[in-house]
Amino acid sequence: MSEDLKRTTIAGNLEEQRRIRAEKVTAIRAVGGDPYPDRFVRSATSVELHERFAQLEPGAETAVMVSVAGRVMLRRNMGKLIFLTFQDVTGSLQLFVSQADLGEEAFAAVADIDLGDWVGAQGEVITTRKGELSVKVASLRLLTKALRPLPDKWRGLSDTDTRYRQRYVDLIVNEDARRTFRVRHQAVRSLRHQLDEEGFVEVETPVLQIEAGGAAARPFVTHHQALDQPMYLRIALELHLKRLVVGGIERVYEIGRVFRNEGISTRHNPEFTMVEVYWALANYQDMMALTERMICRAAQDAIGTYAVAHPDRPDVSIDLTPDWPRRKITELIAEHTGETVSVHDEVPRLRAVCDRLEISYEDWWGAGKLVYAIFDKKVEELLGHERPIFAYEYPAEVSPLAKPTPGDQENTDRFELFIGGKEIANGYSELNDPVRQREMFEMEVAAAGHGDVEATRTVDEDYLRALEFGLPPTGGLGVGIDRVAMLLSGQPSIREVILFPTLRPESVENTRRLATGYPDGDDADDQGPV
Repeated sequence: MSEDLKRTTIAGNLEEQRRIRAEKVTAIRAVGGDPYPDRFVRSATSVELHERFAQLEPGAETAVMVSVAGRVMLRRNMGKLIFLTFQDVTGSLQLFVSQADLGEEAFAAVADIDLGDWVGAQGEVITTRKGELSVKVASLRLLTKALRPLPDKWRGLSDTDTRYRQRYVDLIVNEDARRTFRVRHQAVRSLRHQLDEEGFVEVETPVLQIEAGGAAARPFVTHHQALDQPMYLRIALELHLKRLVVGGIERVYEIGRVFRNEGISTRHNPEFTMVEVYWALANYQDMMALTERMICRAAQDAIGTYAVAHPDRPDVSIDLTPDWPRRKITELIAEHTGETVSVHDEVPRLRAVCDRLEISYEDWWGAGKLVYAIFDKKVEELLGHERPIFAYEYPAEVSPLAKPTPGDQENTDRFELFIGGKEIANGYSELNDPVRQREMFEMEVAAAGHGDVEATRTVDEDYLRALEFGLPPTGGLGVGIDRVAMLLSGQPSIREVILFPTLRPESVENTRRLATGYPDGDDADDQGPV
């Protein structure tokens, strides 16, 4: 069968299933029933029952009555017996439905249940002769009629794009997707608990901002009609949080969405989640230690181990056991490229190194940008494949908000954390000298004039005014929540850990493919234990 004919056939099957299910809705309403009732009281979840009755022998009866509810995922019709397997948020459980217990009319209504329907049932907890924990149904109620059939239970959603666009279906049929987002939730909760326990205060800062600052990134631009002025979706949380440190909130953090008008890849999504942390009287060394504590605890809380699967190398495990090594970026460049470089080198020499390494650069770049380009293009992806590693002492030219290294104005007390070849965190001793900060802002504006789309285009005068009131010595940190979730769940793509990643608009052809992209599984028989 040709692919076009196969899709046409599937589309026809899908429309036929929708028609049949819609007719069932009409029939239910015709006899005074409600296919979409508003409430059901559940007394137990599937996992609770499995834990409570784990030791029951085959064929056991308990006389324990429960109310359960979930989505029907499997159905086995055996004459005057029907076995339904439903799925709730905790797991799955079997319903044992007997015509002798329900009567012909109620049993016939159960026979009309389709895969994907939500049902609520009351009955006794038992085990079948094969030892399957079940609820022997005394009454069953349709809670929601699903008009669309689920994907085939064996193949699930095989098309990746469909999985992302129809995440609601992906979560129904894909246990790995559900596990991934459980890990993400547990990791975020852990990070929050760690910071709360260390005395940090969680806050919320503006998403719409007059100035787009705090990172090197192209912003999304919008327009505020009432104020008649352009505004930006924030590209970082940093500058507002440091204003709060000026105001006396000495330990502060925010977990929030940020937006960068950049490309989409396995590591990048235009909107993503960060936690940023600022700690008065601390420096970048303190922030490295805090980063390590946060991620180690998240690993323990989310997956129960320091050993995490490498997303790109199935045979490799990354060991998160503290303490993590710390290396200067120039040392790492020498180790991985054989080139000895410094921000104090002459620009022509650094250009020659870039030429040998086949790294492109702009004519207006200074020594700092050239050194960073070597590290970025030739070293970063090689780091942290067996153990996490902190790289530190970044050039000032690419770190406009970081404090200079004592005795060296061309380097800064800045670090990045790399795990599995990916940057996970970025932090530094915060620049709190308002005069130097103005100079660094002006350097950024000049870079924007050279065509750097990620450079800041204006000087943030209000932030400079805040610095003039006095920002104490402060350590700052930003951690990519999505990349932590990727690490702990073993996912190679950021789209796997974002519930609704950014995608291209659906074309007419895509719409047709998505509507017909999976076969109906209603007729599949399951011969598993009953």
